[in-house]
Amino acid sequence: MKYFKLILSFGLTIAIFFALNTKFGSIPPIGKFLNPYTGVWQNETDESITGEVSIPDLKDNVTVHYDAELIPHVFAQNDLDLYRAQGYLTAKHRLWQMEFQTFAASGRLSEIIGDAALSYDRQERRRGMGYGAEQTLNKMAEDESTSAMVQAYADGVNSYINQLEPKDLPVEYKLLDYEPEAWTPKKTALLLMYMTKMLAGGDDDMENTNALRLFGQERFDLLFPDFFDITDPIISKDTDWSFIDVPQTPTPNSTPVLDSISETIDKPNPDNGSNNWAVSGKKSTTGNAILANDPHLGLNLPSIWFVMQLSTPDYNAFGATLPGALAVISGFNQHIAWGETNATRDVIDWYKIEFNEDRTQYKFDDQWKDVSVRVEEIKIKGKETYKDSVLYTHHGPVVYDKNFKSDQELAGYAMQWTGHIPGNGQKTFTELNKAKNYDDYTEALKNWIAPAQNFVFASTEGDIALWIQGLLPNKWEGQGKFIMNGSKSENDWQGFIPQEFNAHTKNPERGFVSSANQHPVDETYPYYVFNDGYETYRNRVINDFFNSKDKFSVQDFKDLHNNNYNLKAAEIVPYMLEHMDSSSLTEEEKAIYDEIKTWQFNNDINEVGPSIFRQWYGKLYDMVWDEFDVEDTALEQPYTYQTIYLLKNKGDDAFMDIVDTPETETAKDLFLLAFKEAAARLIEIKAEKGDYTWLTYKATHASHLLQGLPAFSVFDIPIGGDRSIVNATSEDHGPSWRMIVEMTSPPTAFGIYPGGQSGNPGSKYYDNFIDDWAAGKYHSLNFLQSNTATDAIIGTQTLTPSN
Repeated sequence: MKYFKLILSFGLTIAIFFALNTKFGSIPPIGKFLNPYTGVWQNETDESITGEVSIPDLKDNVTVHYDAELIPHVFAQNDLDLYRAQGYLTAKHRLWQMEFQTFAASGRLSEIIGDAALSYDRQERRRGMGYGAEQTLNKMAEDESTSAMVQAYADGVNSYINQLEPKDLPVEYKLLDYEPEAWTPKKTALLLMYMTKMLAGGDDDMENTNALRLFGQERFDLLFPDFFDITDPIISKDTDWSFIDVPQTPTPNSTPVLDSISETIDKPNPDNGSNNWAVSGKKSTTGNAILANDPHLGLNLPSIWFVMQLSTPDYNAFGATLPGALAVISGFNQHIAWGETNATRDVIDWYKIEFNEDRTQYKFDDQWKDVSVRVEEIKIKGKETYKDSVLYTHHGPVVYDKNFKSDQELAGYAMQWTGHIPGNGQKTFTELNKAKNYDDYTEALKNWIAPAQNFVFASTEGDIALWIQGLLPNKWEGQGKFIMNGSKSENDWQGFIPQEFNAHTKNPERGFVSSANQHPVDETYPYYVFNDGYETYRNRVINDFFNSKDKFSVQDFKDLHNNNYNLKAAEIVPYMLEHMDSSSLTEEEKAIYDEIKTWQFNNDINEVGPSIFRQWYGKLYDMVWDEFDVEDTALEQPYTYQTIYLLKNKGDDAFMDIVDTPETETAKDLFLLAFKEAAARLIEIKAEKGDYTWLTYKATHASHLLQGLPAFSVFDIPIGGDRSIVNATSEDHGPSWRMIVEMTSPPTAFGIYPGGQSGNPGSKYYDNFIDDWAAGKYHSLNFLQSNTATDAIIGTQTLTPSN
């Protein structure tokens, strides 16, 4: 018996050890995770910022000064050492984030999460993310300087990875039970593709085609006009375009393909957007040009940005960097400042493809062209590898076919996307970092293909400018709204708008430039620009602000960044109140009615008006567009501005009628019905949470990139704003980096973002910026002019050549 007990005890010990060190489903290997020597406890340390660190292949010492915000100020003697150091330092503070985003971009999440991510991975492979990254990598390789710098960055990342011990791995590796792999230039290309998808990966061709089939051309044009009745474009309306001498592509005798699919691949979050603006010296209180930028992206932790100063004897740049990519992305140097907003151009078109019997060829101009096949091998943690054969035509990948979201045996839908066109966008930023004037800025932009961006510019010489830059198809009128017949060459992109004819402006008479994702131009621009969901409210608030007085200061810029005025509500709420019959409201409903009547349309955190409006308009919007709730049909409802236009100007249109009721409703009826539903929900919220102030209702949060990790996230951030507001902070999106630069010599700059420099949730630098960001405060950016520590520096580290 004693031997049996001994064997049983030994067996139980082995079982417990196995269980604690094995991952079951989504449960991490608890033993490894809690191990006091190598587990999560070893992540509870702050980052080292002093001493010497040996880095292979450095040519000279690199000095890194850290300020109190853990911002590294990097001083190197040459470009290769600078970018090797940038790779090392970024990995030191953000390794897991860098790598996770490239896994997401390349469709490799199944390797670390399991088969729950298989559908996502197939989608990204079929989107051509890996293919696009390879095209980018090949293009970068053509430029010897870029190729060497990208490789140096990768070597720097690997220098950090190679010195890691298991106890030093970021906590997310321990949670998911895997280890980092070597960084490569392709991973940088994948990171750039990740941003391209985020900013230029959306389209509504499938949905528009379904709407055209259901409602007809006349009704479609009413709902989705190319231009709204009010246009306040990025490039002012008085621009003379007579210098453009390359005509728009003529319209062929073509008709759209009126079949489509019921479910599309994921689209980027529609809240992805940005503001930027600059004023000239004549509109500045100090006589210096001033520039601002605030990209609106997901409020994630770790933050999407990592702030650095990157300096060599030839240039000195400072600003927000993108972990995984070289150089400063939104920032300034001693001579210029620059920033970006998304240009939201329609750069994805879909083509119906007709295959032969064995799907080895597809029809094109009454002939058969060979398809190419890219076999995507998707590794799945704990399971066999999944193989997906993706067919490619000259248009691009066949995303939808009989094997993915479609049941057509001998047909498919191919994507043509500028994201697949080889480009060296990395060079744009390495060149901007060292640019000295307007000519250098425009030369750097020539390398930019996708995503199309509105690049704002200001210089110490006093120039301001804005270019809408990207490789943009020269489309015929209407091209790209609907699915096209891929068997006819007349439907192909026939060419691109010459770069010099991309819309731009320098030193405009009005004394300022601005962009907020609105329409880039008015109807006089001689190329076709489809209304791709352009913003119509933030831009008007911004432009009205800069037209309101003669001079502006840095404080004015800060106030505008944090402006909570809700122009959308101001243009529809008074109309709804005036035209709604309130006689049937209950006492509780009447109290809510009285609250919104007194609202002054500011989305401040203690107001209740924004909560009432969000509920009321949301219910109203769904009632108006109930015709779009069609089973097994991909549809996208009309844009907000056009919805409000129709409510105010065509209140008895048939779309106002609720399909499922016997009555014939008008806009006036919908106002009341929607208000009563909204009031009922607000009463519930008050019972659940105690109030429905905007702070409580909106509940802004910054979530960890691994959704479902509340311990690593921050909730109930006290910040106002919302979609369509200059302070465009919604529940989980908002200004991801606020920067203001006054073009003194050298520039004076301020910045803040919703996160912290460290990617380690155990660090005090993980989320320490959030409170100041929410309060509208800024940090002075310590722009060091030499490799000499100032009072702002709290630690200095030297990277030394190990060889």
